[in-house]
Amino acid sequence: QVQVVESGGGLVQAGGSLRLSCTAIGLSYDDLPMGWFRQAPGKEREGVSCISWNGSTYYADSVKGRFTISRDNAKNTLYLQINSLKPEDTAMYYCAATPYYSGCSTVPGTYNYWGQGTQVTVSS
Repeated sequence: QVQVVESGGGLVQAGGSLRLSCTAIGLSYDDLPMGWFRQAPGKEREGVSCISWNGSTYYADSVKGRFTISRDNAKNTLYLQINSLKPEDTAMYYCAATPYYSGCSTVPGTYNYWGQGTQVTVSS
């Protein structure tokens, strides 16, 4: 059974930083295409970043220069470093994975496995 688990969210002041972590249990992790998404209340789920099988990355314009996606295959963990947080970054952040696609995608339908999310709240 596949399980995706996120952690690392919290309440921070604007300008602060957080590092989100994601572990995909039950999947062959190395080089697995994965993505980070977020959803604020009343808004659609937004793809913020992804990483492909060969390490290619993509960032949404709204987070470019502030968010960094990375992974540690030895620890079976995907990370999202979030710097210079803004109140508009407040959302539930989700990690997603798929073994059926090799590229980097921020389209939610690409992914088969999703975590329950970790809340990021940024105060002004």
